[in-house]
Amino acid sequence: MAWIKRNLFFVVGGILAIGLLGAAGYYNFTGWSHNTAAFARLNEIYGTLRDLTSKKPSPGNDKINNIEAAKEQEAQLRDWIREAGSYFQPIAPIPNTGTNAVTSEAFAAALRRTIDQLQHEADTASVTLPPRYGFSFEAQRVMVTFSPGGLGPLAQQLGEVKTLAEILFTARVNSLDGIQRVRVSTDDTAGSQTDYFEGRSVTNNLAVLTPYLITFRSFTPEVAEVLARFASSPHGFVVKSINVQPAGAYAASPDLSATPGSPFTPPRPWMPGGPGVPPPVTASAPGRGGLQTVLNEQLLRVTMVVELVKLLPTR
Repeated sequence: MAWIKRNLFFVVGGILAIGLLGAAGYYNFTGWSHNTAAFARLNEIYGTLRDLTSKKPSPGNDKINNIEAAKEQEAQLRDWIREAGSYFQPIAPIPNTGTNAVTSEAFAAALRRTIDQLQHEADTASVTLPPRYGFSFEAQRVMVTFSPGGLGPLAQQLGEVKTLAEILFTARVNSLDGIQRVRVSTDDTAGSQTDYFEGRSVTNNLAVLTPYLITFRSFTPEVAEVLARFASSPHGFVVKSINVQPAGAYAASPDLSATPGSPFTPPRPWMPGGPGVPPPVTASAPGRGGLQTVLNEQLLRVTMVVELVKLLPTR
């Protein structure tokens, strides 16, 4: 105790020195831990950057900024999607109420008006129709009340069938044998089998694809006109398949509906010399005082599967 009193300043200085050394050690330890964590984080960032740089394409460097280029390309793609949307304009249902709330009375009246209008347009365009043709709505034509769940899809199909028929009338085909659609209502079970074929609408991430089967008779210029009008239509029609045969091979229109549960299979292509088919046209010898017949075009029977692409609403 006497020694401490004699060396009080030394003892106090030593205690202070030990405290300062402890504080310095603690500071050094925390700094080392911080540096270690920062170094590990730096290595992680460097590894991520190295991985990104090695990818193809890479984010870029100080001369090329691939991220900005990707953003510009995304903007261009979105602009293209907006422009392409003008070729996939929706077809308005009949009747068009603005919603799916269609009453039986409204649909029955609209169906009668639409069929009468299409028959008048066919007569004006000199297109022959089957007797009292109902444009695939023969079952609904005689109904007064309809299945509530099928009124919306039926109204949509009526608008689409009207658009299809008017394309054929505008192209002035010789005759329309029929338009077949997929069943969308329980009321369709009572209809004629020639009004339907065993396809179905398909929905993907972008659109609903609704198929139709069309059979008509015409010459080659009218066939080309029909294809051109489908290609230039603003409603997104896609011709999936086409089968062309001489109309003379068919004395009457056969039932085109496929076996239930199976996809539609078009008839086999016409082959020269086949049974029931007239022989191929050949150049005839010139008659006395006449000109040589170079081409004697035949009336064709065309079976065409057309899909209507209906874009889903953007979210």
